[in-house]
Formats: sequence, C-alpha cells, structure tokens
Amino acid sequence: MKNLLAFFAMPVAVAMSGQALAHGEAARHGGIVRESSNGVSLELVNKDGTATIYVDDHGKPVPTEGASGKLTVLNGAQKTELPLESAGDNKLVARGDAKLGAGAKAIAAVTLADKKTVSVRFAIK
Repeated sequence: MKNLLAFFAMPVAVAMSGQALAHGEAARHGGIVRESSNGVSLELVNKDGTATIYVDDHGKPVPTEGASGKLTVLNGAQKTELPLESAGDNKLVARGDAKLGAGAKAIAAVTLADKKTVSVRFAIK
C-alpha cells in the first residue's frame, strides 16, 4: 500500500514543482509579482503610502519612459483609480494614495512605450 501511494504521489509532486518553477519571477523589491499573458511581469510595491510598479520582461528591466497606465484599487465597495506615471528606469508610480490595505484588490493596466499593453491583478494580503 505504501509503495502504491508513493507511486501516485510522485507524478503529482513532479508536476507541481515544475509548475511552480515555470511561473513568474521572484519579487526583487519586496512586493507582489504577477506575470501577464504576454510574459511581462509587474511587481507592485506599497511603501509609505506610495504604490510603485516595477516592469520586467523575463527578468530584464523594461524602461518605462513613454509608458503610462492606471492602477484601479478595490476596497470592498470603494473603487479608486490612479494614473501611473514613469519614474525612471523600469518604475511606474501611482499619483495619489492607493489605499492598498489587507484584503484590497488592485488591477494594473499599463501601456508601454512600444504600445504593448500589460494588465495584471493583485490581491493584497
């Protein structure tokens, strides 16, 4: 019985470990990382009331000069929309208080300088 259980558990463990390695990148700035359907990753960092988004494409920083976007934050029934503006390098900053408390959800919609669009959803814990 023990061998039979190990036989069935092994493929599941292998599949799950491969899946975990295939998804996204690690947070480089202490935030939450989500990968878009086109492979661009956004990391949302909430520090001192300022929401910053870092943009990477397969581990390489994507310059945000000429990029724009919007951060939509949902806190229960309250909805806040904040413009995202380039802050140099691969950073975008939300102008205004994002109110990213525990339980909030945020949607970042970004248009990069090359007109590629990226949209991801974050859940704040």
